[in-house]
Amino acid sequence: MLEFAQKGHDLKDAVIYVRVSSQAQVKAGMGVEPQATYCTQYANWKGYAIHRVFRDFGISGSRADREGILQMLAFLKENRKKRYVVIVDDISRLTRDIRVHLDSRDAIERCGAMLESPSVTFGTDSDSRFFENMKALNAQHHREKNAEQTKKRQQARLIDGYWPFPPTLGYRHERRPGQGKVMVPQQPLAGIIQEALQGYASGRFQTQAEVARFLETQPDFPKTRYGTVTCEAVNRILTRILYAGYVECEMWQIPLRKGQHEDLNAMETFQRIQERIRGNAKIPARPDIRADFPLRGFVLCECGSQYTACWSKSKTGKKHPYYMCFNKQCEHYRKSIQRDVLETDFEAVMAGIQPSQTLFDLTKAMFKQAWEMQSHRSESLRDSIKRRIAEIEKKTAILLERIIDASNASIVASYEKHITELETEKLAMQEKLTTEGKPHKSFNELFELAIQFLVNPHKLWIPDRLADKHIVLKLAFEDRLTYERNSGFRTPAISSVFKAFQEFTGGKINMAERGGFEPPIEVKAPITS
Repeated sequence: MLEFAQKGHDLKDAVIYVRVSSQAQVKAGMGVEPQATYCTQYANWKGYAIHRVFRDFGISGSRADREGILQMLAFLKENRKKRYVVIVDDISRLTRDIRVHLDSRDAIERCGAMLESPSVTFGTDSDSRFFENMKALNAQHHREKNAEQTKKRQQARLIDGYWPFPPTLGYRHERRPGQGKVMVPQQPLAGIIQEALQGYASGRFQTQAEVARFLETQPDFPKTRYGTVTCEAVNRILTRILYAGYVECEMWQIPLRKGQHEDLNAMETFQRIQERIRGNAKIPARPDIRADFPLRGFVLCECGSQYTACWSKSKTGKKHPYYMCFNKQCEHYRKSIQRDVLETDFEAVMAGIQPSQTLFDLTKAMFKQAWEMQSHRSESLRDSIKRRIAEIEKKTAILLERIIDASNASIVASYEKHITELETEKLAMQEKLTTEGKPHKSFNELFELAIQFLVNPHKLWIPDRLADKHIVLKLAFEDRLTYERNSGFRTPAISSVFKAFQEFTGGKINMAERGGFEPPIEVKAPITS
């Protein structure tokens, strides 16, 4: 850095303006402080007294509405009589746009101040103005050239399947040899988002509001200052193709392609989510349905209306939870039922719907047989997927030939849209081909996960996870349950999962009070070798 020796001059008042356009410059040691030091040495050499240093961080020099420069102009206007000297390290630090430079220059002069720099002379004669404007124009050209080069590099990265922009939520950038910066999952956030995506695709979360409530329960998920997750944030997660392991950029007309980053869900899952968003949207669930009242909306009054629930405050100030019917035509209108009473009765119902050990063994044997049959079908399905991929490639080739011969712009656009749809389907088929028939876990592991519910659904109901409770309600019962104030729950309509046991035994299975389902005849599990 050039150092200025002390030089005797008349004392003048001065301010310094410094700017950096990105945080990367600060990390690289090219922040505002070296600029301020250089300008201070110049002021000492000129014999100026520095009163203020105005700074702008992470903002382009092409903008005139920078906070630092606006503050400086306001300061100069208030102290017009002192006729300050404005010192900048270089003309590019003041602006990187010729129009903004001329406007800033005029604004400084109108405030009674004058511009100086250790690297350029700001004169009033025509030659000095010419060279000054040329330097400002050169700074603008340098900015625009940098932007062009950055855009080209980003486009090249996208074409190669890399995401060149800031990483999306749940990922972070990691520098790898020969690849540069690659997005990698950032745990535990990536796992939370993955569960939300798969939950919405599978129907575990019926609405986006349920996804938002799930994310609100996760301590590591970023929230608003009110501790909530907005519907806009949920929608961004559900519609972002990056989570499926693909990249695209419509702005630069870069079509969908396989990304170089690890996906959080399969393309098939992503497409299922989009179908649900477009065609199977449900009425948003009430925001007050939380773990306090897991049966709200599922249990009906004997009049047929849904029970609602609330907390009631007693005279002592203590809160008590209640379920109640708000149907004005019902004889039990606004007559509360203690939450513990209703939910204890429900747990008794849950405890009674579980199969006997004999039926469990029979079911396991049938699952095993179905597993083996599915393994054989997987090969046929893989062949079918290969044939579909070949058909898509053939159709794409035909459409490309038609585009070459077409002269109508609307027809060309229609062909291009169809090709894009075919390419998207092809990517999904290729992804399915790599996973079809290759289970991630063994039969025993998968069976044990599934049978936990069949053996004892009541066990899954006991924990406080609201999502698990919703799954139990959907899988165990065919319809909502009716609760009578004086006699408790009516006989529920069990789901087809448990109805299947009736077909296995060839008879009617009644709700068991203690021992679970017992078949009217003894059924032995088949012997497997």
